[in-house]
Amino acid sequence: MVSPAPLVSDADKDIQAYVEGLARRSKAAGRRLAAASTDQKNAALAAAAKALRVNAPRLLDANAIDVEGVRAAGKPEAFIDRLILTPDRISAIAEALEEIAALPDPVGRVLHATQRPNGLRIERVATPLGVIGMIYESRPNVGADAGALCLKSGNTVILRGGSESLNSTRVIVECLAEGLKAADLPADCIQMIETPNRDAVTALLTAVGLVDLVIPRGGKGLVSLVRDQARVPTLLHLEGNCHTYVHEGAEIAKAVSVLVNAKLRRTGVCGATESLVVDRNIAGRFLPLALDALGDCEVRGDADAQAIDSRIAPAEDADFYTEYLDAVLSVKLVDGLEDALAHVATHSSGHTDAILTEDPAAARAFLAAIDSAVVMHNASTQFSDGGEFGMGAEIGIATGKLHARGPVGLEQLTSFKYRVHGDGQVRP
Repeated sequence: MVSPAPLVSDADKDIQAYVEGLARRSKAAGRRLAAASTDQKNAALAAAAKALRVNAPRLLDANAIDVEGVRAAGKPEAFIDRLILTPDRISAIAEALEEIAALPDPVGRVLHATQRPNGLRIERVATPLGVIGMIYESRPNVGADAGALCLKSGNTVILRGGSESLNSTRVIVECLAEGLKAADLPADCIQMIETPNRDAVTALLTAVGLVDLVIPRGGKGLVSLVRDQARVPTLLHLEGNCHTYVHEGAEIAKAVSVLVNAKLRRTGVCGATESLVVDRNIAGRFLPLALDALGDCEVRGDADAQAIDSRIAPAEDADFYTEYLDAVLSVKLVDGLEDALAHVATHSSGHTDAILTEDPAAARAFLAAIDSAVVMHNASTQFSDGGEFGMGAEIGIATGKLHARGPVGLEQLTSFKYRVHGDGQVRP
């Protein structure tokens, strides 16, 4: 068993100066990374994946310390599940790095080109964003995904994982550093904040001129803190109050199968369905079969749903706004498509919402009307994931509408600049 990761002593330093020092090192490393070739970045990712596999026993030991800490603190099982690493999960993290390496390099893409009548050639070209601060809770794999995505997209990153995953994050960052060293790139391309002091988050959010973007990935409290305190640009990842709507044109067996996966495959992920919406015309046939298949999942519903199946507990109004991240599901009966659209629009967090139906017109109407980052037809909401979208991994699901929306992968981690090519032109 490894020892807990030594922490940077809060008493021995000024938190603001410490974080700004990390940011300055990131900025300096970014100049080297910007000049790196695609082959060099891919080599770093391949070497990091190898280091993760080699160091899997160390990572499991470090993770065991983290898990023991949260169990002792009485955290719920869904929270603990997000923190736990297993050999299979470590293998999946390494595979994600290799998948990112196999993707096209987003930097340097010519997004648009035009030639003006005066002969000037103007190109819009994809460029890195710069220094990214990544703030996340509990899930150690987020640090690996964020580090890999930022590296491939030419960005440097400062990771601020939750204090509960500090030991796991330390080992993951060391493995990423091994990859950078193998590719002759500076280890400062991927750094972590090594103190659990919450003032470090504020310091990151206020590092104007040093940090180009902060991305929070966690619960409502974290996102609210970032939104309220940030003085640097942010890309918000709000909670996933995701809906699955069973339309009267649904195929019942298919709908039951999709719902069970959407709710129970992993209850602690942001793409898990938290609220079930069912057309009244199909509810009597669908709900008993759904509850059979959901097993021990607690279902809370309105009075009409309770009247159909006694296993459904009473729901309060707050249930329809809640991201449970646990084996709990709210259910609401509606009178057709328009009623369903109104309910989802009112209660959804704008993350991912799905319709289950064999009626193509109803599907088209739902996909057009629901203004969430991801909308689905006849598929589990748990597919709302960068890896499943072919991005290799994701740094989060952006629920806003500016710059990026939905799974944030390589392309979404770039901005652009204009390159203008002339031959002595002067403006009249």
